[in-house]
Amino acid sequence: MKFSENWLRTWINPSLTSHELSHKLTMAGLEVEALEPVSPAFNQVVVAEVLEVVRHPNADRLNVCQVDVGEAMPVSVVCGASNVAVGIKVPFARIGAELPGGLVIKQTKVRKVESNGMLCSADELGLSGAGPGLLVLPEAAPVGRLLREYLDLDDMLFTVKLTPNRSDCLSIVGIAREVAAMTGDVLNALEVEPSGIDIAESVMVRVDAPEACPLYCGRIVRGVNGAAKTPSWMVRRLERSGLRSINAIVDITNYVMIELGQPLHAYNLEKVAGNVTVRFACMNEELVLLNDQKVILRDDMLVIADDARPLALAGIMGCAGTSVQIDTRDVFLESAFFIPDAVVGKARRLNISTDSAYRFERGVDFSVTRTALERATNLLLEICGGQAGIVTEAKGELPARDPIRLRTSRVERVLGIPIDNDGIAALLQCMQLQFALKDDDFYVIPPSFRFDILLEVDLIEEIARLIGYDNILVRPSQTPARMILEPETLRPVCRLRQIMVARDYQETISYAFHDADVEKNLCGNARPVTLKNPISSQMTVMRSSLLGGLIGALRINLTHKQSRVRLFETGVCFSGEEYSQQEKFGGLCYGAQFPEQWGVETRMVDFYDVKADVEALFFPAQIIFHVSPHPASHPGRSAEILLDGKTVGWIGELHPQWLQQYEILKSVVWFEVDLHALTTVNLPRARDISKFPPVRRDIAVIVDESVTVQSLINAMQSSNIPYVVEIGLFDLYRGASVGDGKKSLAFRVLLQDTQKTLTDSEIEQSIALLIAVLQQQRAQLRI
Repeated sequence: MKFSENWLRTWINPSLTSHELSHKLTMAGLEVEALEPVSPAFNQVVVAEVLEVVRHPNADRLNVCQVDVGEAMPVSVVCGASNVAVGIKVPFARIGAELPGGLVIKQTKVRKVESNGMLCSADELGLSGAGPGLLVLPEAAPVGRLLREYLDLDDMLFTVKLTPNRSDCLSIVGIAREVAAMTGDVLNALEVEPSGIDIAESVMVRVDAPEACPLYCGRIVRGVNGAAKTPSWMVRRLERSGLRSINAIVDITNYVMIELGQPLHAYNLEKVAGNVTVRFACMNEELVLLNDQKVILRDDMLVIADDARPLALAGIMGCAGTSVQIDTRDVFLESAFFIPDAVVGKARRLNISTDSAYRFERGVDFSVTRTALERATNLLLEICGGQAGIVTEAKGELPARDPIRLRTSRVERVLGIPIDNDGIAALLQCMQLQFALKDDDFYVIPPSFRFDILLEVDLIEEIARLIGYDNILVRPSQTPARMILEPETLRPVCRLRQIMVARDYQETISYAFHDADVEKNLCGNARPVTLKNPISSQMTVMRSSLLGGLIGALRINLTHKQSRVRLFETGVCFSGEEYSQQEKFGGLCYGAQFPEQWGVETRMVDFYDVKADVEALFFPAQIIFHVSPHPASHPGRSAEILLDGKTVGWIGELHPQWLQQYEILKSVVWFEVDLHALTTVNLPRARDISKFPPVRRDIAVIVDESVTVQSLINAMQSSNIPYVVEIGLFDLYRGASVGDGKKSLAFRVLLQDTQKTLTDSEIEQSIALLIAVLQQQRAQLRI
């Protein structure tokens, strides 16, 4: 919101300087983004009239002018401007005047002819909006009057950065109300007298969408002079509000909009066919707007139409066919209230921006709809002449302003300062809020111009603004600090991150959505959760796995010449028609197992390297890897991860097809597990630690290739053989000595007791039991 300080001071004139007023507004929540003077400083410049222009005797491009500056005798001035002429009124800088840029006017001789001052252009005075040559002033400009006074240049321009909820301050009256509430000064409210009815004519108005337009006012004004000149004071105020002058009729509607906050529109009555209807547009209906933009309307867009076609996009912009021009003689003035929901987003959809839409989207004061029409009519009759007709008003159900309960105790608790009922009542009166006090509770009715006041906390915010945020003391927190106990059955995610970083991984963060082909290829998910409004064509579905994001991060690293990549990520994944969410933890490895060095032979990372990393994440829990196919993995090189008999994740080597498709040259080993399985651990239980040495025995057996090591270990562990504390595979052999289709497995068995040293007979008895278990699994003892 940009406005002139002098215009504001016609409504309210507090005893504050411009900078003090700026600070006051900012501290009240209306941030003054810029405060700048209308023009740079200059002095002793007056209005002058050129009486005579004679060619300079010693220069072809100079003239000697006799100028009336309001003194007894004319002043002789040498001037080189091309537009100097007898009878025009221009600015004249007296001898001793100081102009912008530090120029001081002195008496001088130009080509032997004396010059006693200077006729000024707009650029020389630091003024904008004028063409080259001298600044020509209106004929009515009083000769001899200071130019700063005549053009009202001792003015400041305020630019207020309003938040979207403060639509009430998108007008001079709104800013004036705020200043009155902050300072307690008297607001000089504008008294608008209804204009007289000169002709008994009206346009019939029908509102077919009362839920979108509950109030519509319009009137005919005939015999106006469309070519009338807009008064200079109105042009200045509009320009200082950021609007350019178009013609008198349009300027009047814009002026009232800035003054009262109510957008208006004027139609050329000759182009209106029959009656006016407020309705929703028909699908694909066309309209050419005032900016000559042709738009295709949708059935959720509100329009103003006559009996033949749409006349305007309601609350946004009129059409070019009914615009007022300098030859317009009859107009139809419109002032309406449109519900914000009926306007919001429509202008943005059509890629246009208007002051009218900006206001209606945020909410306009429906109590001034008729007042604004009368104000515009009075100005139109005063400036352009004409005869006013009868006001047509179509009124429906306006937004309800329900009372809001405001508790004094709640105000004190939120603001942290003591305040009584009298203090609250005084502040509510300053804000022009109607209220009733009952049982120490205020029941406040929000005014029609405050659409943002809906809840008790909104009223508390208003009270805080008037008190002044800088007057609310900051007190230290009284909340006692307590240590939060960390359950032993939950492992924090940060601990998992530390484990991965310690194993030379780096964390990555990717989007929660990716391309549908990635979801289909890597996850085998033909029906992913689809986004209705994706941010790009490569991010159309929600991820059901972290693998897609990890592969994307790997490819970026490869393009940056990284030959060894180890990544992990934790995040939410989505699946199912009911959009279920599940947090997962995933990672992948690419390239060499160790960084290149002289002490270790370089080899590529394999399945078992990553398997060890996964086991480290679950430690001390024991997990099982069961061979199982996965869409993303190489056949025969993927496995389910089982915890307590339930599948909690996957591990595998990326399929060669996807390596080729994603342009990855070497194998990739990946894993993904449910985060809940990692963060949930069993409650630790203490047990005795044996003081006696363990005994190791090795058992080698020959089995078929189809027999898995895990099945043998499970069988031995489930038999609960006495004294056996650990079983592990330490050797695997295939060769001619064991036969085709066979393999030799060597297990390490540790035996130990917590009470005594084991005897040979106890050891041999336990080993015999283990061998018997292995033989039951079709294992043959290797001698």
